[in-house]
Amino acid sequence: MNKNELKFFKNFLESRKKIILENLQSNLREIEALHDSAPSDSVDFSTIETNSQIDFAISTNLKQELIEIENSLGKIKNKSYGICEGCDEEIDTKRLKVKPHARYCISCRQSVEKGEL
Repeated sequence: MNKNELKFFKNFLESRKKIILENLQSNLREIEALHDSAPSDSVDFSTIETNSQIDFAISTNLKQELIEIENSLGKIKNKSYGICEGCDEEIDTKRLKVKPHARYCISCRQSVEKGEL
């Protein structure tokens, strides 16, 4: 991977990290606001509970993505970014453009999903 591509991915990952952190803060405020509101009936309570569960699920997914981004930024730092954790070959740049925090090439990812790796 050349320097320009590496710089592109680093900037993209840092930008995505910032967005995720902002979204997590926003979700936390929404969850707190929902729990602070007083439901007037069982429908309100059910709506608050459902919205809380949705916000919690979104936050969980964002936290996982944040971990993957941090891992990728660490790999950029130690010059191992874009190397498949399964076969140690380069991950195709097209794949990284779709999922910049990919840990595996397509072939190894399929093996992981099948439980073979």
